[in-house]
Amino acid sequence: MNKKILFLVNVDWFFISHRLPIALKALEKGYEVHIACELTGKKEYLESMGLIVHRVPFSRSGKSILGESTSILSIYNLFQHIHPDLVHGVTIKPVLYGGLISRLTGIKAFVGAISGLGLVFIATDLKTKLLRIFIKILYRLSFSHSNMKAIFQNKVDKQTLINANVINEENTVMIKGSGADLAEYFYIKEPESKPVVIMACRLLKEKGVLEFIEMARMLKEQNIDAKFVLVGEPDYGNPNSFTESDLEVWKSDGHVELYGHSNKIPKLFSESHIVVLPSYYGEGLPKVLIEAAACGRPIITTDNPGCKEAVIDNETGYIVPARDVKSLSVAVAKLVKNKELRVQMGTAARKFAEQEFDVNNVVKKHLEIYNELLG
Repeated sequence: MNKKILFLVNVDWFFISHRLPIALKALEKGYEVHIACELTGKKEYLESMGLIVHRVPFSRSGKSILGESTSILSIYNLFQHIHPDLVHGVTIKPVLYGGLISRLTGIKAFVGAISGLGLVFIATDLKTKLLRIFIKILYRLSFSHSNMKAIFQNKVDKQTLINANVINEENTVMIKGSGADLAEYFYIKEPESKPVVIMACRLLKEKGVLEFIEMARMLKEQNIDAKFVLVGEPDYGNPNSFTESDLEVWKSDGHVELYGHSNKIPKLFSESHIVVLPSYYGEGLPKVLIEAAACGRPIITTDNPGCKEAVIDNETGYIVPARDVKSLSVAVAKLVKNKELRVQMGTAARKFAEQEFDVNNVVKKHLEIYNELLG
């Protein structure tokens, strides 16, 4: 009888963009693979590949006791029904709830993927500080499973939880992000056109969207000849998302061009010259920066944990202070004006991606973890 792996994730589209290659390789290796998540219309697509899909009612932003209790009970019942050999929780709530319920239901092995610690470890208001204490307790309970590994994407997040006595060093593994398919995200010479500066993300405040727009305004006022493009859409499951009315204001202002959601990021990057992400969000290691490096584009991002791990400063791009529009503007202007430097940094970024971000290496490391935990 095949051993069962269950991926517990907040929503189906995130699983497809960040963990699907791992699940397919596990399937290929003979595991029975289950996905438990909130559904947004991707169930048939996942099932067509041989994955078994279950709905779990997750509210990514909700904090109501009733809503969270419903999620927890649903996970508990699902674990009791499926009896997976290993549960792999991805993102905050699936890790917290999945680890805790894995212990309660006697699941043999648990993997918790920390793809960023989120807003609760960044905000400084009293309410969030109190919530942070509670979250640390939940992490401690989830990570006290006797046969588990926690996967971190950057050293800062890992050290934060070690210092909080949430987890022991020996139960941690470092894997830099979700990887990129280097055959899909490949290097093409930059186009012979006006430089295009692109930002692609969920339209959340902490991603640095307003900083990007302000930077575009400043550079246009300085007569810097470039086109500024914002790719993405609001994330209404997140309380800090921008709205359609915000987008209308940006369109009216005309500092940036809004492309909306896109499934053609490799094409958009190949048509661009510089990729920017001025994030101060609780990132793990942003997939979009891995993809930018794979496409051979210089990156400008912040000294935010997770973001800075995607760049070799002054070699594959620039790292600037978070929320510092002036520094961001100076870095972008430097690359807009200097084609030779852009090409040099882009070539170095592709080599860095080949060394660090190949999705095949990421998948291999995950399968090694599963084999180790399941004996």
